[in-house]
Amino acid sequence: VQLQASGGGLVQAGGSLRLSCAFSGGVFRDHRMGWYRQAPGKEREFVAGINMSGAITRYGDSVKGRFTISRDNAKNTVYLQMSSLRPEDTAVYYCATIGGPLTVPVPNYWGQGTQVTVSS
Repeated sequence: VQLQASGGGLVQAGGSLRLSCAFSGGVFRDHRMGWYRQAPGKEREFVAGINMSGAITRYGDSVKGRFTISRDNAKNTVYLQMSSLRPEDTAVYYCATIGGPLTVPVPNYWGQGTQVTVSS
């Protein structure tokens, strides 16, 4: 499995960005997918997850109501729409396949990460 994240960049506080993650090397619809992030000096944290069909999603507490995860199984792509961005959202964002239930997400395969920087 290979994952290629894109869409990061520099944005002002209050702005929006959409991240994309292209999946290859397997059967996309067989995988739960997720986004994680890691800020400098901090541990990697779970941001959002989505089940195989896209009907079930789960979010980390710090992004609930601001971020939306979605997927397009025809395009083998998972998205993260980020709105009302804050400086504390600055991090490298990674997509991953998720093993197990979304309530206890366990990342399996990782993408290479895309930098998101939010200026105040």
